[in-house]
Amino acid sequence: MPFPFRLRTVCAALAFVAAAANYSACAQQPDPTPEKLAASGIHHAPRTEDGYENNDGPLARGSVWKWRWNRWTHGLPPPPENGYAFPVDHPDVAWIKANRSDNTMTWIGHATALLQIDGVNVLTDPMFSERASPLSFAGPKRRVPPGLALDELPHIDVVLISHSHYDHLDTASVEALNAQPGGPPLFLVPLGIKDWLAKKGITNAQELDWSDHVNAAGLDFWFVPATHWSARTLTDRNETLWGGWVVKTPAGAAHPYSLYFAGDTGYSNDSKRLGAAFGCFDLALIPIGAYAPRWFMGPQHVDPQQAVQIFQDIHAKKAIGIHWGTFELTDEPLDEPPKKLAEATREAGLPDDAFTVLHHGQMIRLDEPNDTSAACAR
Repeated sequence: MPFPFRLRTVCAALAFVAAAANYSACAQQPDPTPEKLAASGIHHAPRTEDGYENNDGPLARGSVWKWRWNRWTHGLPPPPENGYAFPVDHPDVAWIKANRSDNTMTWIGHATALLQIDGVNVLTDPMFSERASPLSFAGPKRRVPPGLALDELPHIDVVLISHSHYDHLDTASVEALNAQPGGPPLFLVPLGIKDWLAKKGITNAQELDWSDHVNAAGLDFWFVPATHWSARTLTDRNETLWGGWVVKTPAGAAHPYSLYFAGDTGYSNDSKRLGAAFGCFDLALIPIGAYAPRWFMGPQHVDPQQAVQIFQDIHAKKAIGIHWGTFELTDEPLDEPPKKLAEATREAGLPDDAFTVLHHGQMIRLDEPNDTSAACAR
């Protein structure tokens, strides 16, 4: 069928040209001013007497008891086809610890990633414990070990926390990082979590509201909206804020770079607001797992198709799928999200390497020598 093939080829070429033009334009994007953030719809988080709210209104809530009953009676989630034998890479720890020149990303597992940007070591949502739970003997159990152990990390300069849920804010992990040799990192956290850290003896922390900006360790950070919720007990729902993080090298950096860490989010207009405010991103870390059943998880967790929509909304150059393959939190098999992501990227007509996943422990260099696309950061 030569005509459809030629048509697909022409469409792909046009998409490539459009993308290249978009990246070139993005390379000239300045940092958003507070006025531009506000004009794009990114402002401080709304709060009522019931706690913080999402930009598009209260989060729809299904019956947790109905979900759990259905989960129990149907034996969900089913085990993955690989029998939990996920591949785990073993990066060169000595090289990572010594690295101060190459921009890299190492997926440690779930939403935990080591980012080495312009000589700065940034860790997202550190979770190294065996259970994502307040209890050591119950709750979601880790199915794959961390790709890097805590003692294999380089000295962490900045820790980014997206929200208070146990699979994203782990007590033992932040306490260990606070005690790392060479001094504690700076913990950048949502509103309300600084006090929680202080009660754990962690005082090197700064909390931000949506649209707030800080320069730390030589990088620029913005806390940005997500569509989610927070709680660690039965009585503190939405008392602390949630969100994602934007990280950019400063103006004049030798290797300009920008990235977006989404944390945990349902799909909403927030991603379009981010695209309008920041122009584009060199890299996006977007959740692709913990999405089933949709009637319950849909408002709070994107599925792979929606993750691809976020990728397009924010004009990302490349994305890595996170928040899958580590803890069985919901009803889909643990190995399903990458399969659904591959389907979604094909349906969207994206290049094979535009939005992918990594093995646990896999490190990638973010400045590939054969990458001729203009950087999005500046």
